Amino acid sequence: MKIILDASFFFSDCPITGEAYTTPSVLCELIDIRSKGRFEKLSAEGLKVISASAESRGRVLQAAEKTRDIGIISDTDCDILALALDLEAVLRTDDFAIQNVAGVLGVQIIPIIQRKAKRIHWKYRCSGCGRYTDHDGECLICGSIIKRKLK
Repeated sequence: MKIILDASFFFSDCPITGEAYTTPSVLCELIDIRSKGRFEKLSAEGLKVISASAESRGRVLQAAEKTRDIGIISDTDCDILALALDLEAVLRTDDFAIQNVAGVLGVQIIPIIQRKAKRIHWKYRCSGCGRYTDHDGECLICGSIIKRKLK
């Protein structure tokens, strides 16, 4: 089984079985000695670092628009989801926004420590006037901040 590892995996002591992969952007998030040491250990055991295709990244961004997680999904999140698509692999993460987008893409998730997330439907509401919109940012009516809420 091919497994894509999110950065949070390197902060845990969870065992891994199968072919392990991650992306260059995940490596940039490994800032402490423990996570870097875990990366080195897994690299010695065969972990591969590869980049995802632009086509799959585009599919991830479309799915994130659909789930309304586009403002939450980072470039690294996009990379690991796209790599999971490219390799038809399972993704190891505890990130709920990633899991939400993965559900739309049909990418299988195995949580690291937390429970598996349920699909979340977001809505956006102005913190000033209370109007609902389809995006975050600044309210066009009153200028207050629009916040993301659970539906």
